[in-house]
Amino acid sequence: MTLNWKRSAIAIAVAAALGAPVAAQELTLKLGHLANEDNPWHLASVRFGEELSALTDGRIAVEVFPNESLGKEIDLINGMQLGTVDMTITGESLQNWAPMAALLAVPYAYASIEHMDEVAGGEIGDRIEAQIIEKAQIRPIAFFARGPRELTSNRPIASPDDLAGLKMRVPNVPLFVDVWSALGAQPTPMAFSEVFTSLQNGTIDAQENPLALIRSASFNEVQSHVNLTDHVRSWIYLTISEQTWGRLSEDDRAAVMEAAARAQAYERELFNDSIEQDRAYLEEQGMTFVEVDGPAFAARAKDAVLNNVNDEIKPIVEELFAAQN
Repeated sequence: MTLNWKRSAIAIAVAAALGAPVAAQELTLKLGHLANEDNPWHLASVRFGEELSALTDGRIAVEVFPNESLGKEIDLINGMQLGTVDMTITGESLQNWAPMAALLAVPYAYASIEHMDEVAGGEIGDRIEAQIIEKAQIRPIAFFARGPRELTSNRPIASPDDLAGLKMRVPNVPLFVDVWSALGAQPTPMAFSEVFTSLQNGTIDAQENPLALIRSASFNEVQSHVNLTDHVRSWIYLTISEQTWGRLSEDDRAAVMEAAARAQAYERELFNDSIEQDRAYLEEQGMTFVEVDGPAFAARAKDAVLNNVNDEIKPIVEELFAAQN
C-alpha cells in the first residue's frame, strides 16, 4: 500500500513536471505554406513559433505544415477566410482580392533590396497591407525577401541589345511575356517541368529564375551563364487570419508582432546566406556570372510594365520607376 502510494505520488509529480507546458497551452495556430523544410521561409516560420511560445510562456503554440501539406496557397487563403486555417505565407496571389498586392512583384520596380525594403516597410507597404486586411481578411505581420530573378543563357547578356533572337522560357504571365518582348527577346511561355529538357535539346536558349531554383533545377548542366538582370525583386508576407487575430488579446497581439519581427530578421540572415551559397555553388559548377546594364534594361522595360499594371497601381509604379532616375 505504502509502495503503491509512493509510486503514484512520483508518477503524478513527473506528469505534472512534464505536462506543465501542455497544460498551460491555450491556443495552437496552424501555419501552412508551400516551401520545403530547408527553405528559409520554413525555418523562419519555425522560429516564429518558438519565439511566440517563449513570449507567451507556452500559452500559444504554432504548428507549421510545409510542402503544401495543409493545402495549396489559394486553398490556405480561403481556409483563413473561413476560419479553418490560422496562418500562411503568401504574396502577389493576394491581388485576386487586393489589387495593390500586385506591387509585390513588378519587374524593375525596385532598384535594390534596400529600395524594396524601404517600400515594403514604408507608406506604400502600409497601404498594401491595409488593403489586404480589408479585402482579403488576412493580416500581414512580417515580410520575407525572395531571391531576385536572373537570366541564364549560353552566352553573356550584358545589355538589352544582346537579347536579340534569344528564345527564352517565361512563366505564362502576360506581364512577363510583354516585358521580355519589349527587351528584345523571344519569350516562350512554358511549364517549368519542361524547361530543362527544352534547354537541353535547344528548343529554347535561356530561362529566368532565382538562383535557388537555378541551382535546385540543375540548370548549370545546360546553361553556362547567369546574367544578373535582377529583373524582379519581390517579397512575400507571413500572414494571420483576421478571425484568429480578432480572438487574441492586446498582449497576445503584441507578442505575435514581436515574434514576427524576430522571424523576419532571422529569415533575412538566412536569405543573405543562401544567395551567397547558391552563387558559390553555381560558380563551382562552371557558371559565369555577368554584370549587366541594369538601368538600360529597366528603361526599355518600363512602357511594357506600365501597360500591364492596372490603373490603381500604375501611378505608384510610375513613382517607383522615377525614384530610380
